[in-house]
Amino acid sequence: MFKDAELASWLAFNQISGLGNEGQRRLLQAFGSPTQVFAASVLALQQFVKPAIASAIAQGWDEAALAPTAEWLNDPLNHVITLADTDYPQILLNLADPPIMLFAKGRRELLNQPALAIVGSRHATPQGVSNAEAFALAISTAGLCVVSGLAHGIDAAAHRGGLRGKGSSIAVVGTGLDKVYPAANRQLAHQLATEGVLVSEFPLGTPPLAANFPRRNRIISGLSLGCLVVEASLQSGSLITARTALEQGRDVFAIPGSIHSPQAKGCHHLINQGAKLVESAQDILEELGHMIAGGAAPLPQGDNEGDNVIVNTPDEHPLFAHMSFDPIDINTLCQLSGLSVEALSASLLQLELDGIVAPLPGGLYQRIG
Repeated sequence: MFKDAELASWLAFNQISGLGNEGQRRLLQAFGSPTQVFAASVLALQQFVKPAIASAIAQGWDEAALAPTAEWLNDPLNHVITLADTDYPQILLNLADPPIMLFAKGRRELLNQPALAIVGSRHATPQGVSNAEAFALAISTAGLCVVSGLAHGIDAAAHRGGLRGKGSSIAVVGTGLDKVYPAANRQLAHQLATEGVLVSEFPLGTPPLAANFPRRNRIISGLSLGCLVVEASLQSGSLITARTALEQGRDVFAIPGSIHSPQAKGCHHLINQGAKLVESAQDILEELGHMIAGGAAPLPQGDNEGDNVIVNTPDEHPLFAHMSFDPIDINTLCQLSGLSVEALSASLLQLELDGIVAPLPGGLYQRIG
């Protein structure tokens, strides 16, 4: 089973039913370590937890229950990091409720690198996806790690951009690390496991429970010096991450968008509440530079992917005289351009294939910067 008895005690301690993060911290403060918690008497334990939990702890732990984790740790990519480990992410120690244990798959050293969280809508627009990936690449190129949550849309784009730069990327997930959610991001998760790192506070076998995803957001923001929201509706879970970041004393940044786009309203709300409006990755690097040891590497001039990515592209196509970056329907475009539906559809298709225009739900189209 486990040659490391201390690690076994941490894993068993983490599996105590009904204890929770607050109860775990209370016991660790009182007794010092999981080994000492399990050695305590029922009477001593009852001063800090309910009698039923105290009795369960006093009975010791089931070695068989730790077997799946022991087998999982045979893979050199897999790690368990506890509060007692010297490479536990130091930035998380400042949180009001740091996780007592992290399961990690990949490059665990990234968890102590300066980082920026990039989050946003699962139902992102093509422009939002483009912005997220470009900003993440620029941030990673400057040496910061990109942290996100492996969700569809903005999260996945942020990871892709981060992995392309030297800073790499961290995915904080809401399941056990033996599961990939959403399944469509399985290939991205495998890339993160070898080139970046996946991390979770939830034990192996934990399914994608709805309550776990808002909870993991405190770790996304907690690992980071700041949080960039790329796109978000007013009901987006990304606003939870932004609020958590503010509570943790982190800087919050937001990219503005069209006043007509529901996916921009969350960013506009954050800006109205004091978030920093950004138009380029350089805006973020200049704001965070004083907090980064040695400073962030400057972005190369003339090659700033993520710098001014939302500025208009040259108006080379005649259709762009009638088509801005706001969504527009095909009937209105027909009226403005004087083109037939057939001719307009052919032009839009070619522009879509060129990656300059994207279709949106509801029969709308939008230019991509």
